[in-house]
Amino acid sequence: MNENWQQINELIQYPEKGIFSRVIFKSQKLEMTLFCLAGGTEISDHTSTREALVSVYEGRGEFILAGEKIEMKAGTLIHFLPKAVHSLKASDNMAFLLFLVN
Repeated sequence: MNENWQQINELIQYPEKGIFSRVIFKSQKLEMTLFCLAGGTEISDHTSTREALVSVYEGRGEFILAGEKIEMKAGTLIHFLPKAVHSLKASDNMAFLLFLVN
């Protein structure tokens, strides 16, 4: 893995069930994690201690942020602040990047 660039499509690995995740960048100010969810996988309500961005790479799903339903598809970018309640469900295999900001 190169420290200066990544080919995201080469890192995607879909599990038969559940979630595959991999931290692909980490510094004092930013952490970037690739999430690959098998279709039908759900992540129940939770919060983050940090500001975050979710950038959908491929697949489809639904993100619920503070009660608002957001369609997840390639190109969708979702921003939320610390302590915001959120959940999601992958309709089909879905890959997204989670950026956590310090």
